[in-house]
Amino acid sequence: MEERAAATPRTGRKALMVLYRTTGRLFAVLIVCDLLTGLPVPWWTVVAAGTAMFGSGLVATRRAAREHAAAERPAAVETGPPVLGRWSATNSPADTVPSHGTHVYGQTYAIDLTAEPEPERGPAEGAEGGSTRPGFSPLWPLVRRNSAFPAFGEPLYAVADATVVHASDRQRDHLSRTSLPMLAYLMLLEAPARDIGGPGLIVGNHVVLDLGDGTYALYAHLRRGSLLVKEGDRVRAGQPLARVGNSGNSTEPHVHFHLMDGTDLDTARGVPFRWRGVGVPAAKEFFTVDESLLTRDGG
Repeated sequence: MEERAAATPRTGRKALMVLYRTTGRLFAVLIVCDLLTGLPVPWWTVVAAGTAMFGSGLVATRRAAREHAAAERPAAVETGPPVLGRWSATNSPADTVPSHGTHVYGQTYAIDLTAEPEPERGPAEGAEGGSTRPGFSPLWPLVRRNSAFPAFGEPLYAVADATVVHASDRQRDHLSRTSLPMLAYLMLLEAPARDIGGPGLIVGNHVVLDLGDGTYALYAHLRRGSLLVKEGDRVRAGQPLARVGNSGNSTEPHVHFHLMDGTDLDTARGVPFRWRGVGVPAAKEFFTVDESLLTRDGG
């Protein structure tokens, strides 16, 4: 009986997300027809589709927030870190929950990581903490190639013994969105288009691991063609899975990682994590992972 009651709000949220994407695609088609083809499009159909899109999306987002508030916070699951070497964190649940400003897609406790090699001339040559990766530029350069970012191509590792339940790496790695014009383009055009296209376009190339006990790990924004595993594979803690890329809804090469309680991103709820020997890095915090922390008995 309790399982049926718990499933009901998720079923409702799934329906809302399907309605949101369906009406969003219809809204886009109507706009294109009106602007580019000259076909007669009744104004009320555009208004109706837009209203249904924004309304269902808003209700789905608020419903996810209410479900999170009503549920008991799950215990943090300890795993190994997904990376090796020196990194920094952004959008961390150590600072705020939900870390990415929303509970949708199971990312309540998500974290973003960027590689941070040791600066050759000391912290004064880089940003706070000695960052050597390119920073945000107001106007120029408009975009940067992914090779300019030290995270691009860095290996990612299984955080525990697990089974691969989903693996995809066919989407392209786009250029950076680290200037003001490109960030505006991302927020106003690209991100909404990806959102109505479905969660697969948001997370880009990705892999999902079944850690057992109803917990799943998502690695997002992987490099195209970098997967070393496929669906159904059993992996060991510390085993290489793929490489960091810049696919999906991403401003620069980085890895988005989170734990969740299901594989359907429309209905999954976030699960807190804690990395062995590291904890939960806060935003702008630099940390280093050595090989001993990647395996189950490390650290």
